[in-house]
Amino acid sequence: MDGKVKEQKRHQQKHSGPKAERKKLKKQGGSTEEDERKRNPKAFAVQSAVRMAKTFHRAQDIKAKKHHIPLVDRTPLEPPPVVIVVVGPPKVGKSTLIRCLIKNFTRQKLGDICGPVTIVSGKKRRLTFMECTNDINTMIDLAKVADLVLMLIDASFGFEMETFEFLNICQVHGFPRIMGVLTHLDSFKNNKTLRKTKKNLKHRFWTEVYQGAKLFYLSGMVYGEYQTQEVKNLGRFISVMKFRPLVWQTSHPYVLADRMEDLTDPERLRTDPKCDRTVSLYGYLRGTYLKNKGQVHIPGVGDFQVADVNFLPDPCPLPDAQKKRALNEKERLLYAPMAGVGGVVYDKDAVYIDLPASHVNQQQEEVRPTTELVQSLIDTHATLDAKIAASKVSLFSGSASLDPADIEQQSGENEGPQEERVWDPNTQRERRKVVFTEEEEEGDGSDSDDGDSEESDQEEQEEDEDGDKDILSTFIKEARAESEKDVRGGAPPVKKQKLEERGAEGEASAEVPMFADSEDDLEVSEEESEEEAEAGRTGDSGHCSEEDEESDDEGEEEDSVEEDDDDAAAASESEEEEEEEEEEQGALRWKEGLQQKASEAFLRQQEAAPNLRKLVYGLVVAEDEEDEEEELGGLFRVSRPQKSKKFQANALDCSRFNPDTSHNWDLEEMLNSIRDCFVTGKWEEGQDAATLLKEDEDLYGDFEDLETGEVHKSKTGQQEQAENSENEDDDDDDDEEEEESLVKVDDEEVQKNKRIEKKRRLKERFNAEYDDGDATYFDDLKEEMQKQAELNRAEFEDVDDETRVQYEGFRPGMYVRLEISSLPCEFVTNFDPHYPIILGGLGSSEGNVGYLQMRLKKHRWHNRILKTRDPLILSLGWRRFQTIPLYHIEDHNGRHRLLKYTPQHMHCGASIWGPITPQGTGFLAVQSVAGTKVSFRIAATGVILDLDKSVTIVKKLKLIGYPYKIFKNTSFIKGMFNTVLEVAKFEGASVRTVSGVRGQIKKALSTPPGAYRATFEDRLLMSDIVFLRSWYPVTVPQLYNPVTSLLLPVGQKDSWSGMRTLGQLKHDLGIRNKPNTDSLYKPVVRGQRRFNPLHIPKELQKALPFKSKPKQQQPKGKTPRDLQRPSVIREPQERKVAALLHALSTVHNYKKKKAHMVQHAKHKEFLQQKEKQEEAKLKRQKEARKKLYRVMGQADQKKQRSSLKGAQDD
Repeated sequence: MDGKVKEQKRHQQKHSGPKAERKKLKKQGGSTEEDERKRNPKAFAVQSAVRMAKTFHRAQDIKAKKHHIPLVDRTPLEPPPVVIVVVGPPKVGKSTLIRCLIKNFTRQKLGDICGPVTIVSGKKRRLTFMECTNDINTMIDLAKVADLVLMLIDASFGFEMETFEFLNICQVHGFPRIMGVLTHLDSFKNNKTLRKTKKNLKHRFWTEVYQGAKLFYLSGMVYGEYQTQEVKNLGRFISVMKFRPLVWQTSHPYVLADRMEDLTDPERLRTDPKCDRTVSLYGYLRGTYLKNKGQVHIPGVGDFQVADVNFLPDPCPLPDAQKKRALNEKERLLYAPMAGVGGVVYDKDAVYIDLPASHVNQQQEEVRPTTELVQSLIDTHATLDAKIAASKVSLFSGSASLDPADIEQQSGENEGPQEERVWDPNTQRERRKVVFTEEEEEGDGSDSDDGDSEESDQEEQEEDEDGDKDILSTFIKEARAESEKDVRGGAPPVKKQKLEERGAEGEASAEVPMFADSEDDLEVSEEESEEEAEAGRTGDSGHCSEEDEESDDEGEEEDSVEEDDDDAAAASESEEEEEEEEEEQGALRWKEGLQQKASEAFLRQQEAAPNLRKLVYGLVVAEDEEDEEEELGGLFRVSRPQKSKKFQANALDCSRFNPDTSHNWDLEEMLNSIRDCFVTGKWEEGQDAATLLKEDEDLYGDFEDLETGEVHKSKTGQQEQAENSENEDDDDDDDEEEEESLVKVDDEEVQKNKRIEKKRRLKERFNAEYDDGDATYFDDLKEEMQKQAELNRAEFEDVDDETRVQYEGFRPGMYVRLEISSLPCEFVTNFDPHYPIILGGLGSSEGNVGYLQMRLKKHRWHNRILKTRDPLILSLGWRRFQTIPLYHIEDHNGRHRLLKYTPQHMHCGASIWGPITPQGTGFLAVQSVAGTKVSFRIAATGVILDLDKSVTIVKKLKLIGYPYKIFKNTSFIKGMFNTVLEVAKFEGASVRTVSGVRGQIKKALSTPPGAYRATFEDRLLMSDIVFLRSWYPVTVPQLYNPVTSLLLPVGQKDSWSGMRTLGQLKHDLGIRNKPNTDSLYKPVVRGQRRFNPLHIPKELQKALPFKSKPKQQQPKGKTPRDLQRPSVIREPQERKVAALLHALSTVHNYKKKKAHMVQHAKHKEFLQQKEKQEEAKLKRQKEARKKLYRVMGQADQKKQRSSLKGAQDD
């Protein structure tokens, strides 16, 4: 762009004001707070002791809450990749988020997300992404292995039930780190609604996880992907996140398989397609150490014995430890075999290359050499020897052409690398081995690292066999070998510029230094290279580059020896005696003139033109120099380093100097000049070796050698006496006496200082030993764990992996291959990479099945209570299995009483038959894993308590009997038992009647069988029912049915159904429940009961008070007929008179009533008038009072005024 970039306004620091003053004080070393405390101490004094105590206690509580129980850090130096599970309901953006994160970390796009995807995210961290489907089996399995859960939530819809189900699964199996991610935020058009939704979702998420849990917002999509900056921020959080070790994961080894191979014999498969398969599974080992031949559980398949375990080269290795901030493109690795990413796959005995046909053709075109000479040689039909014998090459324009005879004469006995065809029995293919000659081994040592790392070790060990080849043929064969290797995929593709540079190296092998640290050392001028070749080939520039750090040990050995040594080394591999004698003579030649060779190499190194870029940055980047160099024949280039920019830039170098070789080290002055550079010299005042040794001797004094018994005494006193005696002998000379007195004064000061220093050191040692300082128990515990972790690391630190594996097993972080035989054929035929394959290691006793005692609570969100003996699917440890639980509760007397249903809001006990799992392990229960129900799928959660059959579950049993004879308080009961033996078992047992009368069984009766005699508190009635409460032990049903969901066909893996409940069976079969007739409700018909009269003894009647005595009154009976009045029958006349009187009385009564009403009305009116009069009277009286008071007040005022006037006149 032509326009200038607008500069942002720089931050202007304040030079005045309180903030600036505080900064100045801070720079000067002072503190404003301390000054204020000194100036006004009362302002900083304790105002309230109670408040201070509360504040202190609160601070301590917060500090104590942050403490976790410190655990021994067992993470290996190269930890396995962090498992990140992306969870969420369907269509919420899980796959899109994984693709965006992978693109953010590796700059690569991934299509379908199948299986685990492992990437390198930083210098010390790798990540494995796994997408979790909506299947409850997958959710349960991935919750057990997840280190971090990215929980995707559709903000436009809100929380869905899958989110809460997964959170509850995580809570049971050890809570990993959880981060929420809100998607579909671009559907909100109103900003206020968006903010409100974010706030509500955040607080609900905090309620479920913990207060302050991280919730990310992905605001919208751009071209089908999330915004780059938001994904980058999420990736940063993931990269730096710390993880708390979970108990189950750290105590069990497990492998999340990222690759599966079927190793079954093809012939066996042809004859029996349904036979059990032998399968090898690959993945990073996590958790703890894995022993070979152990037992593993594959969730969804079953328990299996591991046939063999091997560790393989890491397919996704961490970058080399270098001081740099970011990864380069080569180190951003991506490994996802199930998704078809990562072409080269290493096995125990082979290397598999998975490349599509179109990709192979494209790669062949890319690797094809660009130079026309090599292209013509590749396309030719004639042999190389025939063409080379007839060919002539002119190296420079205008120079004479050279034929092969001239080149052979000039090159002398130098031979190029030879090709040898070797059949590799391991890989079952023919491999092209390169056999180097003596000088080629040295010259091409740096290039051998660019080839296949597996083949390079074999190539360097080979001896020379045949014939003479010129340098040109050697280069052509190298180029063809490299191109074919790249097509096969055995090694990473070689850069084109390196192919071109190798030709120059091969041609000038006799002129350039044999051991170049990097390609930059080959860029020196021809004159300098000739001088170096004449001076010797032992030079080393001393500047180490990245390529040198990766070089083999053999290359380092070669750097310190000459050509002759390599000649002898190559000759030592032959079998002839003459060559062995030559080897013995040649092996001693390298010792000749070592000092001279070393000095010449040092001078040559100092005079050589340096590469300043490599000195400053430590890296070398090859630059294009096509304009500066001319190409000859499409193969060779003319180097003119004097004109190059690199030479001009390096011409003025003030960091290099030519050492002065004129020092004569025999002179005493020269020796004294460097004397203090050594350990025994004097570095500073009081820091020379003699003084320090003397101080140590004063400090520690005498000591005794415990082995020999010899006592060593301090020599300081002896030395002082010796010095004093010497001084006395030299009293003759006056100058010496003055010097002596000065020395004595200095010695006294030195001795005094020594004593003070000695006391200080002793005090420090005492304080360090006896004063704990601020150290707490928590700090001591952490320090102890740290020491244990260091011990664990140091134990096998220097041992190679093969030996370590035999002692401690396969350590976490290794990429292992587990071979398992006898796997069901459905596992291979119905394999679906979208479902995780987990190999969970089992402990010594975890492979057994037995009785388990658990504490269980029905989940409060599950809408149905659970019934005893209904089959339930449990997730316990690594396993998912179906079993029949018995629910029980413990009474106050320790009895475990069977429950028919789980309590509503309480824990209860449960007993099952299942796999032995350590105590304290959490579990969850679901009623069905088939399909998605509308309701909450997790039925119950709990924890393992015991692993034995110690709990006896009993259920209540009521035995009913009826009295058939009653003798006062004794009764004979029948119908409860059938035989005399049954009665004998229950002698002395308590019985009770329905009315609440308690009794006890005494003895069996002979007839009828099963009858017995019992005594009661009171006399029974024949209508009473007697019952006996007894407890009957219940056995736990032995059902253990593993959920084999991974064996189902593709697309049906979420439809596993096991044993059905009784209700489901009746519903499916259409069976109606026939009720028990005794249990049906019937109308209660009770007969009228007749009670005997109350009989009170006469003696008791006498003692009773009169009120309570029974009265001797006969009840009134009917009046006898003779005493009854006869009814009067009136005459007609009398009836008329009676009717008239009745009518008159009625009229009179009516008039009387009417008059009374009139009188009442008049009285009411009178009362009203009287009330009015009373009110008027009160009003008049009030007015009169007011008038009177007014007159009286006026009179008082007049009187007062007159009295005041009289007083003035006086």
